[in-house]
Amino acid sequence: MSQLIARDLIEILKKNGFVFDRQNGSHWIFENSDMGASVTVPIHGRNNPIFKGTLASIIAQSKLPKEKFFKK
Repeated sequence: MSQLIARDLIEILKKNGFVFDRQNGSHWIFENSDMGASVTVPIHGRNNPIFKGTLASIIAQSKLPKEKFFKK
C-alpha cells in the first residue's frame, strides 16, 4: 500500500460523495449519508503522508473499494 497525503485523500473522499461535517482539533470528519459512512482524516500538515495503518483504517471506514485510493 503506497502513501497518500491528506490533501489527496480529502480530494478522493469528496469525489466519492463525502462532505466535510466538522473538525475536532487537527482532525477533519467527513460524512457520506448515502453510504452511512463517517471518516476522520488527520490534518497534521496537508502535505504530510498519512501513516499506512491510519490509511488502511480510513479506507475501511469509508466503505469504498481500495482501488479508489490508488492509481494504477
